Amino acid sequence: MIPIGDDNSARRSFPFVTYIFIAINIGVFLLQMQGGEAFTRQWAYIPREFLSNPGDEAVTLISSMFMHGGIAHILGNMVYLWTFGDNIEDRLGHFGYVLFYIGTGLVAIAAQTMFNPGSNIPNVGASGAIAGVLGAYILMFPHGKVRLLTQAGVIYLPAIAAIGFWFLLQFTGILGSLSQTADTGGVAYMAHIGGFVAGFVVALLVGRRAAA
Repeated sequence: MIPIGDDNSARRSFPFVTYIFIAINIGVFLLQMQGGEAFTRQWAYIPREFLSNPGDEAVTLISSMFMHGGIAHILGNMVYLWTFGDNIEDRLGHFGYVLFYIGTGLVAIAAQTMFNPGSNIPNVGASGAIAGVLGAYILMFPHGKVRLLTQAGVIYLPAIAAIGFWFLLQFTGILGSLSQTADTGGVAYMAHIGGFVAGFVVALLVGRRAAA
């Protein structure tokens, strides 16, 4: 199931930060394609290298969030960001959304590092931060209708069902990744889970503050 839109009728502001994030991701991906493996190795987050030399590798905590492993990877992530990011930006405000996006992305990286600290595989992608967006969305807009492209055509589901199914897939994936070694690549499921939980917690705190 691929999300292709949601209900934006209650959106009050133009989501320029979300569009800037999408543009940066695309720009960095083009640089990756030009720079090749050397570029990726330099700017990707590699857990073992970061833990060995966090001072020199700190920049990769941010740069890796805007890199991707291929066309399918970036297209999938940008579709999710375009669909769900605008609503979270509208609810948190532009500056708050920037802090939220980067913060949940960092939590995602931390979660993946704790799961596999000895990995030499470059970690790239906006998936952790976007998982944070999904975690916030499922709490802030649980009944918002999401348009999904499936083999049977376009269907509509409440966000709590569409995103809940995505979250269950992450748990299924993490069980399969338990057998991977430190040098085995693949989807960083723990980063997805960490980012999602971080986004959910932020949305919970924001909701409580608004109600106070």
